[in-house]
Amino acid sequence: MTQTPSQQPERAGKERISPPKQQQSEPGLDLKMQPKADHGERSYHGRERLAGKRALITGGDSGIGAAVAIAFAREGAKVALAYLPSEEPDAQAVATVLEDAGVEVHHLPGDLRDRSYRDTLIDEAVTALGGLDILVNNAGKQISVESLLELSDEQVEETFDVNIFAMFTLSRAALQVLPAGGSIINTTSIQAFDPSDHLMDYAATKAAISNFTKSLASQAAQRGIRVNAVAPGPIWTPLQPSHGQPIEALPEFGHDTWLGRAGQPVEVAPAYVFLASDEASYVVGATVHVNGGKNQP
Repeated sequence: MTQTPSQQPERAGKERISPPKQQQSEPGLDLKMQPKADHGERSYHGRERLAGKRALITGGDSGIGAAVAIAFAREGAKVALAYLPSEEPDAQAVATVLEDAGVEVHHLPGDLRDRSYRDTLIDEAVTALGGLDILVNNAGKQISVESLLELSDEQVEETFDVNIFAMFTLSRAALQVLPAGGSIINTTSIQAFDPSDHLMDYAATKAAISNFTKSLASQAAQRGIRVNAVAPGPIWTPLQPSHGQPIEALPEFGHDTWLGRAGQPVEVAPAYVFLASDEASYVVGATVHVNGGKNQP
């Protein structure tokens, strides 16, 4: 007898969550989520794999970005967080975790749809950190819309602006300051390879990010800079309850993976640590899939 996802036993690692139906206004806050996401505040222990490196992380206030910030800091990196001003409460919570451990963290709030902000963000990070070794292009916009007939041009343009156009701007500027041995890591998604019909614009941007990563990797490698991507599957972040998923789908979010559960941000962060570290010195143009078992190339 075949078990349905909701009947499947918990398998390997983290506890399976069944979030209650909930909804926040976009972009959502981790502080308001039920249950809270696990960014590795207590569980991630570093081994100085990024000692002395300086990293800018977009979308660094919560979700995957927050987990990456915590992991990078505990691996010895200085960190600058870029995030929307409305996400300040989450950013402060992440900063508290880092500062309690004696780690230097810098706040660079702004909206990536604002060209004046994204045009100067790399320079601001360089000034704050004293240089830049790692750029993590992670910020994303995800809004579930049932039908193309209901998907406005305005939403499509905003999703592309945040998810992929900003990557072009930031990566172009980063190439001018990153040293040989530097790293750019882009966040794509399982949606690039197995798209959901209610995330049409989001999935299209994630496919674009996948190809952008490969094209940029070829160019940047000539400068000694490595460009790679991480493709998360269903991860419990504020994107999901802030219109990123249909509200009725939240209780079984991620239950259709081979592990039978959604992932936590802390489970994605080690992929970014690896790609940013010298351990990945021969990894270029790759995509690391962290999805609990989903169809992928």
